[in-house]
Amino acid sequence: MIERNESVRCTLPDMLMQTESASERNPFIFARKQLDEAAAIMKLDPATHELLRWPLRELHVTMPVKMDNGCTKIFHGFRVQYNDARGPNKGGIRFHPDETIDTVRALAAWMTWKTAVMDLPLGGGKGGVICDTKSMSSGELERLSRAYIRQVGRMLGLEKDVPAPDLYTTPQIMAWMADEYSFMQGNNEFGVITGKPLAIGGSAGRGDATARGGIYCVREASEVIGLNLSGKKAAIQGYGNVGSHAHKLAAELLGMKVVCVSDSKGGIYNPEGLDHAEVSAHKEAAGSVTGFPGSLAVSNEELLELDVAVLFPAAMESVITGSNAENIRAKIVAELANGPTTPEADSILYSKGILVIPDLLCNAGGVTVSYFEMVQNTYGYYWDEDEVYRRLEKKMKTAFRSVNETSGRYNVHNRLGAYIVGVGRVADAMKLRGWI
Repeated sequence: MIERNESVRCTLPDMLMQTESASERNPFIFARKQLDEAAAIMKLDPATHELLRWPLRELHVTMPVKMDNGCTKIFHGFRVQYNDARGPNKGGIRFHPDETIDTVRALAAWMTWKTAVMDLPLGGGKGGVICDTKSMSSGELERLSRAYIRQVGRMLGLEKDVPAPDLYTTPQIMAWMADEYSFMQGNNEFGVITGKPLAIGGSAGRGDATARGGIYCVREASEVIGLNLSGKKAAIQGYGNVGSHAHKLAAELLGMKVVCVSDSKGGIYNPEGLDHAEVSAHKEAAGSVTGFPGSLAVSNEELLELDVAVLFPAAMESVITGSNAENIRAKIVAELANGPTTPEADSILYSKGILVIPDLLCNAGGVTVSYFEMVQNTYGYYWDEDEVYRRLEKKMKTAFRSVNETSGRYNVHNRLGAYIVGVGRVADAMKLRGWI
């Protein structure tokens, strides 16, 4: 484990700088470029800026897991605690075959700014395991989940680091992890993991929280630009939990017509609109939205460039880039995914007058309700769904207005506005604590 001390300055920068030259599409390079740009506008002092460019600590783990065929397979994983100046680290755990330490570092950095933008008393962390969940049985996933917690458990705790679900992790996986951690402690410690099933301390409203928070932001953004969303078209790239809920809520809460959705296998398009219940049932049966009756096939790339009022990138990082940003025609880009837009694309979209609701704000509904879950776990009293939604809407509206006002004050795009808000709050906490 790398702690926040002198050794970090000697070893961690060298490790990261080697990675920077390896790929021009490295998400951690993007995260640091975004921070650097905000720091220049804010005129951060050099020491504060430098400390914010690096994770405070990270852990790399290797896990032997017995597979169903009797053999033992070796898995690799990570947990990064980026900055805990404002409170315990908070961030999801991803299971993905292409997971990298730099992706986890970037996501931990973004989570740090995200919790600060939402004014939650939390820091930012992230975890990941390199694995293909689609090729693993339930038993194998359980053994891997428990193995991961056995390795990273020393970093976790209500006052240290509280993980949550993320890409290809589920409430069931969170339940296994919470159980393993509780066993390690010798007593129930359900509050150390969020995104759990309701039966063991989960929060009502957590399932659609990320999408719902984004929908609240879209509603606020439409008022800013004077766009009536009723009957307008939307497209959603990524049809997992977040994208599917966004489809449902865009219709129910905004009155929009979702005309195109996609997953990793491709997309479907119908200019008359796609019914959420029917598309979801088709995906459940077929394993993909592709082949949905009455629709035209489109690629993920084509989906991004459709003439729609709102585009929801809800899949992976770096899908809107300098090479396709000129072709984006949406009025609002609502980033439900983490890091879907590169810095080069940000500048192009801003010059085109497209309002981007950055991931630091747009998808923060998930971590906000995870924080609500932590609060409810702590005092043992649970809110109903309406109460969760009411509190979430208030938080999202307040954060949106703060970012929008800051962007206007500095005459910058919304991502920079969000960075200025979030980084400023983290920097203030570090200085008050005497770190700088």
